[in-house]
Amino acid sequence: MQVYFDCFSGISGDMTLGALIDLGTPVDWLQNELSRLPLNGFHLKVTPVVRNGIQATFVTVEIEDSGRSRDYKKIKSLLEDCPLSETVKTKSLNIFERLARAEAGIHGCSPDEVHFHEVGGVDAIVDIVGTALCLEKLGINQVISSRIPLGSGFVDCQHGKLPVPAPATIEILKDVTVYGTDVACELITPTGAAIITSLAESFGPLPPMLVKKTGYGAGQRELADRPNLLRIIAGTPADSTDGLQTDEIIILETCIDDMNPELFGYIMERLFSDGALDVYWIPLHMKKNRPGTMIQVLCEEAGKDRLVQRLLTETTSLGVRYYKAARKLLAREQLTIRTSFGEIQVKRVKDPDGGERWVPEYDVCREIALKRNLPLRVVYETIAKEAAESEMPKR
Repeated sequence: MQVYFDCFSGISGDMTLGALIDLGTPVDWLQNELSRLPLNGFHLKVTPVVRNGIQATFVTVEIEDSGRSRDYKKIKSLLEDCPLSETVKTKSLNIFERLARAEAGIHGCSPDEVHFHEVGGVDAIVDIVGTALCLEKLGINQVISSRIPLGSGFVDCQHGKLPVPAPATIEILKDVTVYGTDVACELITPTGAAIITSLAESFGPLPPMLVKKTGYGAGQRELADRPNLLRIIAGTPADSTDGLQTDEIIILETCIDDMNPELFGYIMERLFSDGALDVYWIPLHMKKNRPGTMIQVLCEEAGKDRLVQRLLTETTSLGVRYYKAARKLLAREQLTIRTSFGEIQVKRVKDPDGGERWVPEYDVCREIALKRNLPLRVVYETIAKEAAESEMPKR
């Protein structure tokens, strides 16, 4: 499922959670999953509200101990050791890492030493982990966001009165399209900024999509000039007139002529584990006619900073350039089918002429070929043939 975060009144952790519940996440299920976290007693209070004639969901977290602060190291340990899925843990950790890096840059300390007061409370952990749980439950695999509006004025926090947007918020929103408003309050909280910059692939207008459902999450304040709501629009990507899907990705590039070539294989593995869509080694000649290698990485917007950090840490590169690129894609969907080798995951790809082909995953085919002592080519051909003949694929 594809979703569009329409942040016309900003975004916060509780607004995000409210909109995802309004979109269809069962409250009892969410409360039960969140209770698996090693935290003191808390309870989700979910209330229907009406803002400017629009029915929405307002979420608050009722907790026993609201004043406790936690540093990033403790939060990281808490999330790493909790019994939730790896996908939920990874998304939650990525969001908190953004918060930690932003606060560390402002206060001049390491991320592990950052103490979260407001965002370190149980309510913020519930908002972030709850968001990751909702995304998994609803089957959301692509997030796109509108441009981000910024409020004005000042906000009171643990460190005193700070300008709006708060320093941590504006630090997190680096390289994101924002615009100013005359709203004299905080439209984007640090937690909201970390959530949307971690999840969103791009920031801009609503992409072509077939709308299936809309969820509204309410903020705490009443705004004079607009409903204080986050709207999440869910649907499926709409095919373009040529039968192809379109999206945007980020391309990272750096050129290297002074690195041990034995390191390249290891670096490629790390880049893929960090979320790279694809990685290329491109031979070229550099200055003074030295042979070199261009490393080119395709990734989503949300993973850009993590992959840049990996390249600058693991290679001898002194800098990485990046830019957006538009893509046209064949429509595809992931299915599980029954074959003579058992249940196998395959991609069903739709060609521009309307034909279909079935593409099994290489790693799955390789494992079958080794286990059964069959040629890899035979495994591919068998799965593709049986997939095409299957009348009722099991999703």
